[in-house]
Amino acid sequence: MRLAAIGLLGLGVAAAIFAYGRLHSPNYYYSLFGRTGLDAITLKSTLASVALGLAAVQVVLALWIYRKLPLAGRAPRSVGLTHRAVGVGLFAVTVPVALHCLIAYGVQFSSLRVTIHSIAGCFFYGAFAAKVLLVQSKRLPGWALPVAGGILAILIGVLWYSSALWYYNGFQLP
Repeated sequence: MRLAAIGLLGLGVAAAIFAYGRLHSPNYYYSLFGRTGLDAITLKSTLASVALGLAAVQVVLALWIYRKLPLAGRAPRSVGLTHRAVGVGLFAVTVPVALHCLIAYGVQFSSLRVTIHSIAGCFFYGAFAAKVLLVQSKRLPGWALPVAGGILAILIGVLWYSSALWYYNGFQLP
């Protein structure tokens, strides 16, 4: 029951972001740290690439914590603390990017790439909210937290592919 409630809350967060993104009028002149237009896209691509790198570190640390990293042995306590600190950093890097996307563009369906990016962005923060609640709950199935973390890592990959890689590849997907 608790797992279902956490899942529904995550879906609620995603739905709220989606609704806001669809209902508000985009402000294409909204700046990201004083940058607009192509300069904002360049900065967002850099921040998204940092987020992708941090997500990769998160996955490796989680594998070590769960003893799934070959030859690594038992993870010292500092690995768990590092995992949490990297997670906070990852969240901090994504927030300005997401806010800029949401305010400047909203949730759009102008192309398949934009649709996937918009929906993945909404689900990322819903999944993040669910994962935070899963971390705090001790009476859930052991698979729930790794699944939530894996979903977050996949969503970061999808978001990076549909935005930063698109930008770095001359505004087209490979």
